[in-house]
Order: sequence, then structure tokens, then C-alpha cells
Amino acid sequence: MNQMIFIHGPGAGGCAESFVHQLEHYPGSLAPTLPGHLEGKPCANVERYTEWLRGWLWSQGKRQDLVLVGFTLGACIALEYGLDYPDEVKALVLMTVAMRPKERPRNALEIRLKAAQDPESNRQWLDLMRHNMKFIEPELRERLVECHRKVGPMSQHDDFLAIDRFDVRDRIGALKPPLLLIRGADDPGSPPEHEMEIHRAVPGSQYLKLSDAGHFPMAEKPEEFNRAIDEFLAAHA
Repeated sequence: MNQMIFIHGPGAGGCAESFVHQLEHYPGSLAPTLPGHLEGKPCANVERYTEWLRGWLWSQGKRQDLVLVGFTLGACIALEYGLDYPDEVKALVLMTVAMRPKERPRNALEIRLKAAQDPESNRQWLDLMRHNMKFIEPELRERLVECHRKVGPMSQHDDFLAIDRFDVRDRIGALKPPLLLIRGADDPGSPPEHEMEIHRAVPGSQYLKLSDAGHFPMAEKPEEFNRAIDEFLAAHA
């Protein structure tokens, strides 16, 4: 039986709350909160987060048939997990992920640093987060913005650094678990299509672009997102 695990993104960008539609759709699914988001000490890199996740899952008795669904940082963690422990992973579903260090706008980190120091900059940062979530229904969007406010911009800054050090280009071709890549076709930030590089490097992988979805397809198009996962898993049953 599949064990669905949903792994969130930087800061509160994809906190467990953003997977509310998936947690309802998949009974018994889990969405852990990564350390440092608010509680505990954050991990320095994706490898350490992966080991934390594995320890957390094993403590829950979840050691096999894992379907890891990850968003940004969570997608890096899921991909690392699938490469390191393929016998434990049934399948991977990844969003907004690269197999090599990302190339961010020059001010992306600076915005978070300023937001941690100045109330007006913090307000502008939260407005940016709200804009990036413009396709999410308003009530859930505000809950996620509140998660951002609580976790704070430095958590997101530090997670960006972890993502930007992630590089599995030398191993990606050996990935064993089936892989589905999902991207919102109308992401307000217009990030590079790093997912296509992974799709081309992993034989048999699938790549889906959802229209009228942006940075958070799991929360913006939940029915289509869940259906895509269901069909993907059925094809690999």
C-alpha cells in the first residue's frame, strides 16, 4: 500500500498547510514540518534534511512504499531520498525543482535579509509572497501568508541557500523510482524550466504543465493535481 508523504518548501512557502487538499484526498497521508520551521534547528543542506526526514519516517514506522511529493526544497529532499534509498521509495512527484544549483535574481536573497531587519521591507516581502500565491483561493492564501509571517524571511533565505547548493547532475541518470514532474504553466515569478532538464535526464519520467496554475499547483489546481498523481501511480502499480 502506498504511503503518501508531502514535503513542504522554503520558509513557509509550501508549509504543510498548503497540502490540505492532498491530506484530505489521501487518507493516512503525512506532511511533516521540517526542522527550523518554526521549531528546532534548521538543517544546513538538503542531505541533512533528507536524513532528518528518513529518521522521522522510520520513527512513524514508514519505511517502504513511500510516495514522496515535494515542493521546491521538499522536492530536492524527495529527489535526494529517491537517489539514496531507492528501495524504500515507490514513486516521486516533484514540483519546482532543479538537479543543479539554481540561478536566482540577484536581489532574491537581499530581499529576505532586508525583510528580517526592517518592518516596511517585511511588509513588502509578505506582499510578494501573497502575489506569488495569486492563484490560490483567498482564505487558504492568507493562511499561508500567516505561516510566512510566523516562520520569517530568514528561514526562507537559509532554505534558498540549501537549495542553491543542491547538485545531483552526476547521479540523476541512475534514479530508480518512477518520476512525475509537475509545473504551473503561469508561475508569476517565471522561473527557468529546470524540470525539463530532469525530465530529459531520467528515462521514463513524466512531465506535466498545468495551465492557470503558478508556483503552488498542489493548492491552485488540487483536483487536477491529485488526479495526475492517481493516474501516475495507477500506471506504475
